[in-house]
Amino acid sequence: MPQIAQLTADNWYLASQLFWLLVVFAGIYVVIGRGMLPKIEATVDARDRKVADDLAAAKAAHAAADTLDESYRQQGDASRAAAQKAVADAKDKAAKDAEKRLAKVDAELGEKLAAAEADVSAARSSAMAEIESVAAEAASELVAKLSGVKVAAADAKSAVKAVLHG
Repeated sequence: MPQIAQLTADNWYLASQLFWLLVVFAGIYVVIGRGMLPKIEATVDARDRKVADDLAAAKAAHAAADTLDESYRQQGDASRAAAQKAVADAKDKAAKDAEKRLAKVDAELGEKLAAAEADVSAARSSAMAEIESVAAEAASELVAKLSGVKVAAADAKSAVKAVLHG
């Protein structure tokens, strides 16, 4: 094979090829190792620093958010407690107002009931008096029609009273 024959030690192309191989690798090393690699390392270092800084900032922001969240929770709890106290106070006030109004209405109704009972009692007394007089007249007329005896009005009234009141 002619390609393998080039690698034999007696071939003068081998030294030239090795020389140029070294020159090319040296050039690649200089270009990449000295020119590009420091820039890549600087970029990687800058990226690492940026990531580390961002992580530190994220941790600080997380801690601040936790603190803020706790503060909001405490404010929410305080607001909730204040609202519950205000509701309880409003309920107590409404209950007291309702009791006052109920007592006032009860007093008014008691007065109206007492007045109505007095009216009913007066009406009952008046009606009983009328019933007694009507019954006395009816009794005296019945006695007069049935027996022909005339009964005095006072006697008829006393008889009716005795029957009605026992």
